[in-house]
Amino acid sequence: MEVQAVPSRSQQLLVPFRAFFAALWPAPVHVDARQRLRALVGGLVGVALAGLLTRWLAGAGGFSTWLVAPIGASAVLVFAVPASPLAQPWAVVGGNTVSALVGIACVLAIPDPAIAGAVAVGLAIALMFQLRCLHPPGGAAALLVVLTHTDRFQFAAFPVMLNSLLLVLGGMAYNSLTGRPYPHPQSAPAPAPGGAQPASRFSAADLDTALAHYNQVVDISRDDLEALLHDAESAAYARNLGQLRCADVMSPDPVSVQFGTPLAQAWELMRTRKIKALPVTDRAKRIAGIVTVADFMTGVGLDQHEGIGERLRALLRVSGTTHSDRPEVVGQIMTRKVQVASADRFLLELVPLFSEKGHHHIPIIDGEQRLVGIITQSDLVRSLYRAVQPVA
Repeated sequence: MEVQAVPSRSQQLLVPFRAFFAALWPAPVHVDARQRLRALVGGLVGVALAGLLTRWLAGAGGFSTWLVAPIGASAVLVFAVPASPLAQPWAVVGGNTVSALVGIACVLAIPDPAIAGAVAVGLAIALMFQLRCLHPPGGAAALLVVLTHTDRFQFAAFPVMLNSLLLVLGGMAYNSLTGRPYPHPQSAPAPAPGGAQPASRFSAADLDTALAHYNQVVDISRDDLEALLHDAESAAYARNLGQLRCADVMSPDPVSVQFGTPLAQAWELMRTRKIKALPVTDRAKRIAGIVTVADFMTGVGLDQHEGIGERLRALLRVSGTTHSDRPEVVGQIMTRKVQVASADRFLLELVPLFSEKGHHHIPIIDGEQRLVGIITQSDLVRSLYRAVQPVA
């Protein structure tokens, strides 16, 4: 018997502190070196494009300021996470420009820069939400304007809006050339032709309900989130069911009968074992057919409900003669065309046979065509049930 050590009082007191500091530790970024290099070069090119062109225009127009710091933060979003809703063109241009306008208004209305900065950031966030251009560097743009005491509304157009436009144009060109679509579609994917939806355990409406319940900004587009969930579901499905083979699920060494087994004996086996089908084999255990409850019912005339019990007893009764007009052995009523599967066949390949072809029992054979097991609908349902259980 294994004895588990009881944590000391001091260890118990440290648990919440460890959990707190563990929450502060950042999760790993699942991006390979190629994507990191792509983002690095993109940020360099984008900021250089915005800076050089704006500086050239500033010299021609007599402007002293030609590049603002929040553009560096915008570049991180545009080139490192171009699929993010916070990095889309309208978010960059609208978020930075609107926030700069708010900051300028606060400079003119509120003398205290500390209060003005706080109000500017708060109002900028509210406006960005309302205008669908939420962009984190926008908060920095609003605060920058206040701290530099900029009181000219032209500043929002030049350099803030122009910097943002040039950065976005550079992002469109660079991201597209390096295989990352930008702008990235942010709406739900269009339904498949004819209304068909991909097979899944959740629908688009379910995802919308979950997002509404979450009620927070999600830094990923809705279609990307749905695709990720579908991929995760497919991976879990393959892990739980994709590698299962018939040998893992089948009932081994099933009860079977031979061609000459009397009907009464076969019926008694089915009744006492509480099974609805018996594989019929030859002496080498190779499948010759299958006899089911339906075969017995067909033999007694299932269409006529009255007297069915007596007719069944008559079918099972041995005539005692060498020649008879009615069937007396299994081989005379069995189904000869039998769907079988090999023991090493993937279980998933049998699902259409049960769900669409109407099979209820599938005998399983080995490499020498001998009967080694049987899979029923119950076996399949049990496996599917285990596959959808939460991961421990």
